[in-house]
Amino acid sequence: MNRLSPLILVVLVAACADLPEASDPFAGFQKVKKASTGPRIRAIVSDVDTPSYQNKENDKNFALVVGIERYSSIPQADYAERDASSVRRHLLAMGYPDRNVILITGKEAGRAGIEKYIESWLPRNVDENSKVFFYFSGHGAPSTESGQAYLVPWDGDPQFLETTGYPVKRLYEKLGALKAKNVIVAMDACFSGAGGHSVIASGTRPLVGKVDVAAGLGDKLTVLAASGADEITGGDDSQGHGIFTYFLLKALNEKQGQATAKSVFDVLSPKVRDAARRQNREQTPQMMASTPELAATRLDR
Repeated sequence: MNRLSPLILVVLVAACADLPEASDPFAGFQKVKKASTGPRIRAIVSDVDTPSYQNKENDKNFALVVGIERYSSIPQADYAERDASSVRRHLLAMGYPDRNVILITGKEAGRAGIEKYIESWLPRNVDENSKVFFYFSGHGAPSTESGQAYLVPWDGDPQFLETTGYPVKRLYEKLGALKAKNVIVAMDACFSGAGGHSVIASGTRPLVGKVDVAAGLGDKLTVLAASGADEITGGDDSQGHGIFTYFLLKALNEKQGQATAKSVFDVLSPKVRDAARRQNREQTPQMMASTPELAATRLDR
């Protein structure tokens, strides 16, 4: 019988010395092999990601779509970038030209990035025949001093909202000042400071029911908001979307993109409330319109 030399025997003993105690002598090698392949990540596919319609293009339609999931210094807003990407696809299907739809995410959606598109790009391109769609998915925050609502950009800091946040009131004022005939705002964010897509300065308490999201609405805007002032938003893990955005897009598919803000809201509102109750909480979408006529105009033209 062949014998191992003393040198080879020493090498084998040294190589096996660090193996964990197990009935399978190769258990350690199996674990290393599995780890080297990386974790298996399930690709989320939602039934609303792909529009079921394609409408005629209208070169007067413009849109700014913002999705901020991973922030520079605060907790992430789950599914915000997936929300924004799917909303963009639906806007294109509704007839918003690709060249007229701006999608910004991550670092591009810092305060300066959001501000330049709202306050420079849109005014330069929009005319009196235009329809404008603004969508935001990410964190909102309340000012604990004024009760004013803020969108939180990628680089926003709840401790310094006045200088790093983007006021919702200012958003309405700038969009309302556009030459556009109609502006739609949809926000999958909340402003209670109590969690969900909402943050608040450390050491302060949520401003339950004291945040006025309708301040500065003006006479051109229709706003669809994900929740009431004292509520938080939530997501659907199986769909990979905020439940407000999920049912917004589902309503657009049902209406084949030929929907009004009111008809979409009438479809999504009870479904969002039901989905939230199954998560043992309350979430009540809000619709605010300058006039009933604006809420009854088509989103695609």
